[in-house]
Amino acid sequence: MPSSQISGKAYHDATKHSYLSVQLDPNYVDASTQPSAFKVYPKFYRRVKLNLNNPVHSFISLTSAITLEKVYKDGPYKLRVNPSAGALYPTEVYVQVRGIGGMINGIYHLEVENNCLTLIYELIDDGLESYIIPGKCINGFIFLISCVYYRSSWKYQNRSIRYCFLDSGHHLGAIAASAYLYNRDIQLIFDFDKLALNSDLGFENKEFITACAVSGEIQDKKIRRLRLKVPFVSGTDYFESNQFIEDAYQATTLQKSRQQKLEYPQFDFDRDKFYQTVWDRRSIRRFRKEAISQEDYLYVVQQLQQSIPTENYEEIEIYSVVHRVKGMTPGLYKGTYLVKAGNFSEKTGYLCINQAIARDGAVTLFFVSDYLNYQTAMQIAGFLGQRLYLTSNYLGIQCSGIGAYYDDETQELLETNKDVLYGMVIGI
Repeated sequence: MPSSQISGKAYHDATKHSYLSVQLDPNYVDASTQPSAFKVYPKFYRRVKLNLNNPVHSFISLTSAITLEKVYKDGPYKLRVNPSAGALYPTEVYVQVRGIGGMINGIYHLEVENNCLTLIYELIDDGLESYIIPGKCINGFIFLISCVYYRSSWKYQNRSIRYCFLDSGHHLGAIAASAYLYNRDIQLIFDFDKLALNSDLGFENKEFITACAVSGEIQDKKIRRLRLKVPFVSGTDYFESNQFIEDAYQATTLQKSRQQKLEYPQFDFDRDKFYQTVWDRRSIRRFRKEAISQEDYLYVVQQLQQSIPTENYEEIEIYSVVHRVKGMTPGLYKGTYLVKAGNFSEKTGYLCINQAIARDGAVTLFFVSDYLNYQTAMQIAGFLGQRLYLTSNYLGIQCSGIGAYYDDETQELLETNKDVLYGMVIGI
């Protein structure tokens, strides 16, 4: 086994759940101590208010937009187009804009809470390309995803390294959805000099880059690295470091992903309906134990099998535990192939830390991988998770991500020795 695989797997194994580990550490937190969920630069920075009547502005805004605000006793929760473990939203988005009419060439922070772009760095002959695709220049957009990990580790401790990567993948999926709606191609890039970029963006140890998405015209032109360091601004109002997470990030950043030929997915969603789906997407918390149609299930499977637009890749295998699909034998499937028949609804409920949604949905899905680069694999799992949310919601089927399950016992059900990266449920 390559050392790079051992490194990523070691961090995954160290964050496994078991029945005993969950009983010993139920992980209760005081909600009043939650760190801030929005990064905001000082008021003297120049800002561009995003005008939703402007297609460029709308394209950027929809990658991260707040879609619903709920008020609980401990304060408001602002839900967004991308789901997040525990609604903690550790991800931030930065956008480099070059050659777009009416906008200064620069690096902007997307200030989600106020729906605006904050100019944090003005470009001259420098830019993000030299870190990501050396020797090239992008006229258009470079979206950087970062994680302010303490927003998640405050609650989930070491296991939040998983959630940071999954959330990053979901956020890439939200960018892909917006790109589809605004007729823009995007390419996801996972393998690049993230450590140098973290340093030049002034992130210290409090934030780290996980991936990027580029959209625009790629030209052969040498762009130099940022001529100045970007001043540091913390993404939380207070911070507690976690050495395990910082070490896990560092190790998995230095590994290379598998490579594939770049191919773009071909979706045929009705754009108006899909736009409304993006806005209405929610994580369901209760299912009615009703069946979905076989036609809808097969459509969902087909969309999950569409290409992912990246050259850096890790293969994700998807197992489906079918509970209630009309015309299908209940049991464990890989795609449309029945691995073993049986009613496993109670079993999946137990495996997912006794969460009723895993028992009561129509299908419980598990994403597994034999990866080289753990960070890339988790993000692709999250990206596929976003695709599953939007496809199922588009059909009127509810969906929820499940990041907590008994790892080893879930592998036993699936009869695989590959790591289980993510669980999801769809149903009515």
